[in-house]
Amino acid sequence: MLDYDKEAERYDTLRGGEPRAAAAAEAVLNLLPDGTRRVLDLACGTGIVTRRLAARGLHVTGADLAEAMVRHAAARLPGAVVRADSRRLPFPDGVFDAVTSVWLLHLMRHPADTRTVVAECARVLCPGGVYVTTVDKAAAHNVGSDIDAVLADRPRIPPTDAASDVEAYAAECGLVPAGQGRFTGHGQGRSPRRTIADLRRGWFVTLPPGGPLAERYAARLAALPDQDRPRPEPVFSLRAFRRTGAGETAGAG
Repeated sequence: MLDYDKEAERYDTLRGGEPRAAAAAEAVLNLLPDGTRRVLDLACGTGIVTRRLAARGLHVTGADLAEAMVRHAAARLPGAVVRADSRRLPFPDGVFDAVTSVWLLHLMRHPADTRTVVAECARVLCPGGVYVTTVDKAAAHNVGSDIDAVLADRPRIPPTDAASDVEAYAAECGLVPAGQGRFTGHGQGRSPRRTIADLRRGWFVTLPPGGPLAERYAARLAALPDQDRPRPEPVFSLRAFRRTGAGETAGAG
């Protein structure tokens, strides 16, 4: 698992910067209903997406667990960012018109944590409010490249952000499907050399950096042609869920 306090300084540079943030923000905004005003951007990271949401006139609160990320986000949105654990949100029930979590659920260690996060997001939504989240992040990075072929037999763990699971957790909390979206991860097309660097800094959780297995994959990646040529960019998936109101059932969407 990456140390996001250490990642904060270079996070935007390594993950597509403003083009990727613009694509993510636009896709999220397209799933927010008219009349949305109060938004919680959960796992806001450096605030690069959060700032774009706020620029559309929304009253946005950013929240992240990593202290260094919170500092970066607070510089972009002074007075609007808090440090918080997504499993225990420090907000009353029903105070937001929308909650967004871009690139969060895949970081949960266990399905129970994902279920708890979704429940917390539902709790702080007002009736009719919408929860928007990315799903299936790891699958998005498999673009059918030669890099993916090299990594295909690596050890894996079940994803904690599978769309079907997230939909089930949402239903448990009275959230009904309210739309889908996709956006391109600009600047995230992997090259072999970049993938080796990611491997050695802990990006792949089942391949501990410096271990013999990780180094075997690094050697195979180093043998690929065009070491600095990015392969196709990933396309990420979003799901939106609406909190049902009083007298409405989750099956009535």
